[in-house]
Amino acid sequence: MISLRAYDAIVIGGGPAGLPAAIELASCGAKVAMIDREDRLGGQLTKQTHMFFGSQSQRAGTRGVDIAGILAKEALEKGVEVYLGATVLGYYDDRVIAVEKDERFIKMKATAYVVATGASEKMLAFPNNDLPGVYGAGAIQTLMNVHGVMPGKRALMVGAGNIGLIISYQLVQAGVEVAAIVEAAPRIGGYWVHASKVRRLGIPVLTSHTVTQVHGTDAVERVTVARVDDSWSPVPGTERDFDVDVVGLAVGLSPLTELLWQAGCAMRFVPALGGHVPVRNENLETSVDGLFVAGDVAGVEEASSAMLEGRLAGLAAALKLGRGSVTGVMKAMEEARLELESLRAGPVGDKIRKGLEALAREAMAS
Repeated sequence: MISLRAYDAIVIGGGPAGLPAAIELASCGAKVAMIDREDRLGGQLTKQTHMFFGSQSQRAGTRGVDIAGILAKEALEKGVEVYLGATVLGYYDDRVIAVEKDERFIKMKATAYVVATGASEKMLAFPNNDLPGVYGAGAIQTLMNVHGVMPGKRALMVGAGNIGLIISYQLVQAGVEVAAIVEAAPRIGGYWVHASKVRRLGIPVLTSHTVTQVHGTDAVERVTVARVDDSWSPVPGTERDFDVDVVGLAVGLSPLTELLWQAGCAMRFVPALGGHVPVRNENLETSVDGLFVAGDVAGVEEASSAMLEGRLAGLAAALKLGRGSVTGVMKAMEEARLELESLRAGPVGDKIRKGLEALAREAMAS
């Protein structure tokens, strides 16, 4: 017979959103488990070798991989019970989850859940997009920054958002020549601080361009790009070839929401947030009582926002459990909300603000 492991709260996902959530819950006195399918905590932070910017409270000046280590250490010191290399297989009506770890089946149950499962990379459809040498941007980061492996000698990056710009810079640091960055939109989408870095390296950024075909027999040997018109269609006669052995795709992320669908959360499709996302209140609690969300699963954003959302969701879950000082928890929640508003202020937060407004309208209309 399989025994049931009971906790006050279970955090699913040990990345930039899940770690702060678990820390806040444990700090308030809750018995907390955290589950992650990887063999180390930190999620996307473990791949990020660049220094964060912003305020001191947002760990400005610290590299993502170092932030992961700091948060993981704090979670363990707070007594969070961590399950690594573990996958949540299902969420059931009686609030029991099924977990696979080391080829064993584990049943767990909690009064509160924080789902922080992150997002998956989107792909582009073009001939030969399955040739070896065509990578998602996250795969390139994993190869270089986690395993110390160069993905190739000469690369072309698709996507001039923050991820495409940062990884292009890191490719050059690793000794890989970057032939160009192509971006289908008419403007660079990433922060200018990142765009300026790649420009100073002499990497051309071709806006209003896209990949039309990759060439090669057993692996990538060449790529063709072309300018696109206002309807995003390639313009005949504008094709250019680049001899490369790596094509990186940094074309966006989709929230990993399978568990939320299974739990019966109300969901809405909001393109500005990356796809289907859960309806939730200001405390990040979904339509399922006691089930909270944080990070990219709630809408694709930067890691700094994910960390703040994780903190807010963890505090709100603690409040729901009746843990910690009500006054202290509510004050900390208000501080997290104000920091989130600050991060999302200005032109760089325009997309996420519009997405959240659209989600609120959709929820009210249903």
